Amino acid sequence: ALLEQTEATVDFGDIKGQEGVKRAAVIAAAGAHNMLMLGPAGTGKTMVAKALPGILPRLTVEEALELTRIYSAAGLTARGDAEGAGVVTRRPVRSPHHTASTAAIVGGGAIPRPGEITLAHRGILFLDELPEFPRDALETMRQPLEDGHVTIARAHSTVRFPARVMLIAAMNPTPKGHMPTDQASRREMDRYLGRISGPLIDRVDLHVEAPAVPWKTLSKQGPPGRTTATMREEVARARAVSRARQGATPNAHLSGRRLDELAPIEPDAKELLGQAMRELGLSARAYDKIRRVARTIADLEGRETIGAGAVAEAVQYRLLDRRV
Repeated sequence: ALLEQTEATVDFGDIKGQEGVKRAAVIAAAGAHNMLMLGPAGTGKTMVAKALPGILPRLTVEEALELTRIYSAAGLTARGDAEGAGVVTRRPVRSPHHTASTAAIVGGGAIPRPGEITLAHRGILFLDELPEFPRDALETMRQPLEDGHVTIARAHSTVRFPARVMLIAAMNPTPKGHMPTDQASRREMDRYLGRISGPLIDRVDLHVEAPAVPWKTLSKQGPPGRTTATMREEVARARAVSRARQGATPNAHLSGRRLDELAPIEPDAKELLGQAMRELGLSARAYDKIRRVARTIADLEGRETIGAGAVAEAVQYRLLDRRV
């Protein structure tokens, strides 16, 4: 995968329909949340991934220097993959093919080298056709997604690489790319989803459906819906709110203790969350994911506390919890 730049080639205004996915993209960018898009082929999932870098905040000086060290160690900056005399100035976007090996994705080798998840540090790791990736590669990603680093053990040493990424993934509901229309194709969808383990799904904050876009919407003339410019402003405002409250740590990376302190839930919202946990059978990890996403939604709304509306929206993004 080549290093791409965050001056996205796609504007969100070019994506017709999918306003729900655009909303989820704003939440993902505002809180640095992982996101998985599920929908039939040709619904704009890859376009959303290409547009997403355009609404992320710029690198800080410290982040740019950290990334430059990583790319220099990997021997990439000398080939012109970064700007400014070898200094990485934009958030990386890495998009390995689903045929990539486990070592290529998470790192490895006799002399340990960083993998795609480290090269995407402070940026986006985009995995298209998620169920097509080797199961062991996906499972090996679980701990880095949780901890923000990769540990590679060798006989006489252990190497640790940073890996704090936004995982953005996309998948079709079935291998043929279509939504199921009968019982047989529904079973096929269940088998396809089964290629992704529950613990990995747990580590994705936002599960988003990207439905087929009606022809009427595709052919409609007129002003676009949400554009990159307006979405970038939303993200910047929410990031400013969280930065004033908790410093540089985005909501997605708040520890449980800090979450209790910084994400107070209103009584009716707490009751709604408890009901959702019971009825949907959600895990403890999913519970914390919901709270972090709800914190971001409240930031986007300019609210200090988390209300029932934010919790209800965050719960709806646990789409796949009961299917894998």
